Amino acid sequence: MPALFQDACWSASPLARATETAALLSHPDPNIEPALIEMDWGDWEGRTREELIAELGSELVDRNPLGREFRSPRGESPRQVWARLSPWIAAIAKQGKPTVAVTHRGVIRAVYAEATGWDMVGRPADELTANAAHLFLARIDGSVALIRANLMLS
Repeated sequence: MPALFQDACWSASPLARATETAALLSHPDPNIEPALIEMDWGDWEGRTREELIAELGSELVDRNPLGREFRSPRGESPRQVWARLSPWIAAIAKQGKPTVAVTHRGVIRAVYAEATGWDMVGRPADELTANAAHLFLARIDGSVALIRANLMLS
């Protein structure tokens, strides 16, 4: 575990897999933060990427031309995810303490898109690695900047 995480405040999505991950990282009692919950996939919830591609095609699933505005039927768009995260990000920036957020792929991608200006249509500048940390600067206006993607945890 990188030393910069040792004295940080820890927050996690209310979903069990996030709190379990925090415990595996030696932080069994993170602050539960509702804003960190995974993106709502609506009618796609519980379906695998492979199932969706077989049914709908990879263009719709992976590189939808609506980018950050795309949302699955009865789901949430990455822009909507960002809208719920931004006030929390502003609050942690005002506290001025390093914060670790244990969250989900959809949330991380929404933050990354905001930080880098990625439209979520083309490929991102960084392929975000699973099981890695991504370091962002949180600003008091609720905006973010990418400091480093894919910080390995071991």
